[in-house]
Amino acid sequence: MREATDEIRRLARLRDEARARRDFEAADALRDQIRSQGFEVTDTPDGPEITSAAPARTAPPRVRAADVESVLGRPATFDVTVHWIVEGWPEDVARGIASFASGAPGRSTQHVVVDVTEGLASWPDGVEVLELEPGTGWAEARNAGLVRSLGEVVLVVDGCVEATGDVVGPLARALEDPSVGIAGPFGIVSDDLREFRESAGPRVDAIESYMLALRRGVLAEGLRFDRKFAFYRSADIELSFRVKSMGLGVVVVSVPVRRHEHRMWETTPPDVRERLSKRNFYRFLDVWRGREDLLESRRDR
Repeated sequence: MREATDEIRRLARLRDEARARRDFEAADALRDQIRSQGFEVTDTPDGPEITSAAPARTAPPRVRAADVESVLGRPATFDVTVHWIVEGWPEDVARGIASFASGAPGRSTQHVVVDVTEGLASWPDGVEVLELEPGTGWAEARNAGLVRSLGEVVLVVDGCVEATGDVVGPLARALEDPSVGIAGPFGIVSDDLREFRESAGPRVDAIESYMLALRRGVLAEGLRFDRKFAFYRSADIELSFRVKSMGLGVVVVSVPVRRHEHRMWETTPPDVRERLSKRNFYRFLDVWRGREDLLESRRDR
């Protein structure tokens, strides 16, 4: 720890004198001068105490999503990989990561956090953090995280979701069926590709990305979110239809989770989220319009 110089001690005395005469504006200015030279001053009953300030945290270098190295060609080394994205509110993701102590009992777990904010959040040891360029779109950020998967089972989870028990076990068992491509607790169906509603399944048309599970193998084969979905809405529907077009099923699996407020939705102005949601849904329709044969309602006929 560095020792305070005579100049720093002089500034501290001047600040103490300014406080004594209740000139707090001058005292604050002197404190800022002291801080600018790497020291902190703390008021104590025995007078000002000077300590060396902790070095300021600096933002790590940011990378482009397209430059993230894929590990999908390597052997899996974890039972499960859990993917998170930070577009704000890192405390929500930290809560979710902590919940997987009960959410994946007895399984080796890799957590991958993709951060597209300017924040400098602290993460638990062992969490892989990808610091992407601020403004990276939702799907591009998710894809950058997915290519880092070293778990046999891969979970995409939103920060609004908290595991309250074993969520990986039921999802992994569902994916043991080779005819199943995606599993998760939040399913939706449609009769016409235009209106979707919640469904308890078991077979559905899409799993919402609050929590969805895939086999690592389908990622290795090239499955990704459509990178043009900069906003999250409908990207999960589009991904689910890609899986269905591969001849794989999309199924609801009940797992113990608690869903908290979805901050991105709640904090986006209503007119903006409506515009972005419509744009995404029209993109989904541009690709999948006319594929009513993939709908579960048509399979039952």
